[in-house]
Amino acid sequence: MIVRLPGVYPPQHDTSLLSDALLFEPLTAGSRVLDLCCGTGALSVAARRAGAGHVVAVDISRRAQVNTWLNAVVNRKRVDVRRGDLTDAVGSELFDLIISNPPYVPALDDALPTAGIARAWDAGKDGRSVLDRIAARAPDHVAPGGTLLLLQSALCGVDKTEAILEEFGMHVEVSARASVPFGPVMTGRRMMLESRGLITADQDTEQLVIIRATK
Repeated sequence: MIVRLPGVYPPQHDTSLLSDALLFEPLTAGSRVLDLCCGTGALSVAARRAGAGHVVAVDISRRAQVNTWLNAVVNRKRVDVRRGDLTDAVGSELFDLIISNPPYVPALDDALPTAGIARAWDAGKDGRSVLDRIAARAPDHVAPGGTLLLLQSALCGVDKTEAILEEFGMHVEVSARASVPFGPVMTGRRMMLESRGLITADQDTEQLVIIRATK
């Protein structure tokens, strides 16, 4: 059971795709997992259910922090919930698995929202404002032999994410793809996305991609 507080990004197709991917990772009682951009904490709870012994959940939103704590309590799964800007919240800690479902929807401009639920999806004009930072910073927190599972839309340049991760010494592959119907945000931005050549006139689905990077 996952509870969602008003103003927090609801678990959707992308969350389910990452939850399924977790089942293929060798999580044990000794595994340390970091959930970046945790939202409701659904993935943190999923990681604990999958066998991870220690899970740290991070989000810049105070409401998301509370929501993750609440879901950990409701599901009786211990999660270390922290508020902060991505990896700033974990110092020099290393993790066997980092999972992240960050904002990746192209927006009207590069000014990122500082409050409200739009922070959960707005990611600058190219949708990469958060993706680029995670790809550049997360490798420093992946333990030797560890893994990063990073979800994004194919509209945002999968090749660029792969290139950044490889530059920082990671072995990269696309481990899962899924075509999903446009949600309300994507539907509302259809004309903008079409004008930029990101979608076709009759397109009503987007492809979600999980990038699996190992050290």
